[in-house]
Amino acid sequence: MKTLEWGDCRPVRKLTLLIASGFGLGLAPIASGTAGTLLGVVVVVGLPQETFLSQICLAVLLALIAVPVCDVAEKHFGNTDDGRIVADEYMTFPICVVALPWALHPWLLALAFVTHRFFDIVKPFPAYRAQRWEGGKGVVIDDVISSLYALAANHAVWWLANV
Repeated sequence: MKTLEWGDCRPVRKLTLLIASGFGLGLAPIASGTAGTLLGVVVVVGLPQETFLSQICLAVLLALIAVPVCDVAEKHFGNTDDGRIVADEYMTFPICVVALPWALHPWLLALAFVTHRFFDIVKPFPAYRAQRWEGGKGVVIDDVISSLYALAANHAVWWLANV
């Protein structure tokens, strides 16, 4: 059974671990990354989608915030990319839908969910290599790269659907 193992954590560390675990979704007994990605869908729906630039800025900001969050959690749990850490999944998911009209076509969110999980599991070049980086950078960078692959695939499907 997965737990957060609070120990003698200070409140800021507890909050960081809560964020890193996707508010408990990382404790799922199987497929914790998939559970964490579900939170990514909620994050995308809750983010403002005014402009292409704002979407990129928010996606980059979330990915950058994920690095120290995942770094603290990885050090706390003592395992490289511990399964309880899902902030890398949900905080990089917004990359997968940049410039896609998912609000008008909700099937694009479902597509993004599937492609995000697929590319995160497959880890195409250079994602597999990048995950070897130390700390939070290694936890997050493979998801950023996989999300960029997912974004390309999602745009290709959207383009083909509208030809």
